[in-house]
Amino acid sequence: MIGSDFSSRRHWLQGTSALAMGLALQSLGPRRSRGADQPNEGGELGIVAAHVPARAKQCIFLTMEGGPSHIDTFDPKPKLDELHLQEFQRGGEQRSAMESGKRYYVRSPFRFRRAGACGADIAENWTHLSEQVDRICFYRGCQVDSVNHPTAMYQLNTGNRFGGDPAVGAWTLYGLGSLNENVPAFVVIPDASLPQGGASNWGNGFLPPKFQGTTLRSSGSPILDLEPRSEITSQHQQANLELLRSFNERHASTRANHDELQARIDAYELAFRMQAEVPQLLDLNQETQTTRTAYGIDQEPTDRFGRKCLLARRMIEQGVRFVQLYAGTWDSHDYIERAHGHLVRSVDRPIAALLSDLADRGLLDTTLVVWCGEFGRSPDNGVRGGTAYGRDHNPRAMTIWLAGGGSAAGTTVGATDETGAEAVECVHHVRDLHVTLLRLLGLDDRKLTFFHGGRHKQLSQFGGEVIPELLG
Repeated sequence: MIGSDFSSRRHWLQGTSALAMGLALQSLGPRRSRGADQPNEGGELGIVAAHVPARAKQCIFLTMEGGPSHIDTFDPKPKLDELHLQEFQRGGEQRSAMESGKRYYVRSPFRFRRAGACGADIAENWTHLSEQVDRICFYRGCQVDSVNHPTAMYQLNTGNRFGGDPAVGAWTLYGLGSLNENVPAFVVIPDASLPQGGASNWGNGFLPPKFQGTTLRSSGSPILDLEPRSEITSQHQQANLELLRSFNERHASTRANHDELQARIDAYELAFRMQAEVPQLLDLNQETQTTRTAYGIDQEPTDRFGRKCLLARRMIEQGVRFVQLYAGTWDSHDYIERAHGHLVRSVDRPIAALLSDLADRGLLDTTLVVWCGEFGRSPDNGVRGGTAYGRDHNPRAMTIWLAGGGSAAGTTVGATDETGAEAVECVHHVRDLHVTLLRLLGLDDRKLTFFHGGRHKQLSQFGGEVIPELLG
């Protein structure tokens, strides 16, 4: 199909630009096949057979950058009311400089209640999410290794505290492929300021470059330069593609299995296909006013994250495999009532609308939604008195939650101690959370490997285990 057939086709394709995109792109460069029995070859982004029966086929990863406080959201600690402002000094070899010296317990400024038929604990300012708790599995036993934002965020996203490893979304795409070749399969919508660690949080690491995340902007035009200039016709683009094809074939003929070249070819192809499909996908004006209001669009402080959540639902409908949204920063070392209060108001309505909307459209059963930060927060701080109470970083206790995609709806798993300082029940490292997410998506972490640096590498680094309590 790559040779003379291209010339005979191009006259027939003139004037039908959308169809031209799909067919002309077959001529951009050489293709490598990828069979369903070769999940680790890193070939085309086609649908690949899962390792185990999948409960979910897509994932939305809601990343609360900065470390949301479990004590002030989903894990109430009445003991802190008794201990408020009592002085103590934390012992133990693992304490960080942030945790040393004189410390003072801090009670939560937020009241809690039990919500839903499951009786889940939730702070009262989550007025909308409280209506969705019967769809949620709250997990209080997760731990990470680092007390610092960049390394903890990187570990949350890649399983490793240090640079060079693929993101969870990249591993998912590598294992399962794309559901729709006309849109990016791994999409990230960060805040205006990137999270600590930057774009490496959604990078491909040592996987082929085609598996890295594609970023959309959170305001303005989501993708710059997506639309061609008005003077560029479909005929011009076809001519450009034909010339580019000849260059690519000549270059690739002496460079077999050149990942960077193949990734560049794939990027050109995807960019061209996106011109036909993505503008409609990103146009939120196609939604009803009722839907826009439900997500908090054109209202403050919910507009920005509401747009992200509505885009996520639209992308799931169009077959995007993995969507990651960022909101922050939750790094409330002081004034936690004001800071966390504002952030909860900005994400509460949009997240609740997302869960409800996915369920109403029959998508929640096959879409795994994850809410998490890079670590939790301490039950204390280093300041006594005043009104600026806050909390410091805590890698030993945090709350994450799952919804949909075969997770254990309407449950609370694990527990922290009486002050929320450390997980004490169903305790697992974040690597086990990664293994569990992959399992829900039909992937076995032990089989999803890539040979690099002299060994077969995997998301969990050196192996993890499924957390069975999180499975429905």
